[in-house]
Amino acid sequence: MTQAHGYAALEQGGTLKPFAFARREPGLQDIVVDIRYCGVCHTDLNAVRNILGYYAFPLVPRHEIVGKVVHIGDGVTRFQPGDWAGIGTVIDSCGSCDHCRDGLEPYCRKGATSTYGRPDRHGQMAYGGYADNYVIDERYAFRIPSGLDPASAAPLLCAGITTYSPLRRAGIGARHKVGIVGLGGLGHIAVKWAKMFGAHVTVLTTSADKAADAKRLGANDATVSTDLEAMTALNGTLDFILDTVAASHDLNDYLKLLKLGGELCLVGIPAEQPEISPLLLAAGRRSVSGSMTGGLAETEEMLELAARHRIACDVEIIAMSQINAAFERLGRGDVHYRFVIDMACDI
Repeated sequence: MTQAHGYAALEQGGTLKPFAFARREPGLQDIVVDIRYCGVCHTDLNAVRNILGYYAFPLVPRHEIVGKVVHIGDGVTRFQPGDWAGIGTVIDSCGSCDHCRDGLEPYCRKGATSTYGRPDRHGQMAYGGYADNYVIDERYAFRIPSGLDPASAAPLLCAGITTYSPLRRAGIGARHKVGIVGLGGLGHIAVKWAKMFGAHVTVLTTSADKAADAKRLGANDATVSTDLEAMTALNGTLDFILDTVAASHDLNDYLKLLKLGGELCLVGIPAEQPEISPLLLAAGRRSVSGSMTGGLAETEEMLELAARHRIACDVEIIAMSQINAAFERLGRGDVHYRFVIDMACDI
């Protein structure tokens, strides 16, 4: 077994504390990653609270992992010791269903294996990236391009691909007007992707203070969504809206902004089921869709584009010992725009 040390919630809703555990013994196709950086987001906070009800405890959270390869199995071909490697939201899938064959491993019909909080296909509990190492099949790890700062690259493995994938799938380009709902960990990187694709980007935010920051990040316009007159002026003007907000909100306010045939895509998933007006959908031939994350090949593509276009998440570096304070700040929305743990500080 591979010994590891990290931080875990020992019970639902508990604070994170130092925790020693064992990962599986590396196999022929496995690499061992010495974790250097790990992103933090609301998913971790919700996991500790077990809002979805399926996490097991003790729980070591997170799946935005970047580190150095320190061991390779005899069958490994894609990595060498010393390489930077990334680990995202999925660490295994069946590999044989139609979804896996189509490069949609997170949507595996037999169930993809999450990076933490549930047993893996070896029957061992998967512990996440708030730790000093990780053992993973090389096929589910990502090479980090040399042009990317490793700390800023870590959140790309969740926030980055979660927002890149639906924009890519929608074929967003220079002729499109795109709305981004929310300017947080997901929304700020979504602005950068939409601009890279050439779209005219409007940020829709409840905070007037974020309007200036939206433009700093590349948005053409920013509209405060509580300003009825400003929102009414946008009715029927947007081709595509990417909604990154996980708090409950009225989706119908945003459906009105779509052109004929426009699409509202949800990547921030509220706990409460939203109400959607069938009339707004039918009258504008509009659609509502959802998206989780991208497949392995699509994530590799995203990382290469991020390096080429110098796209990275805006991060605030913290020590592992600061994680509970960071969770409190996350709950208040007090981060611009992604916490990243420097694992070398105190583990």
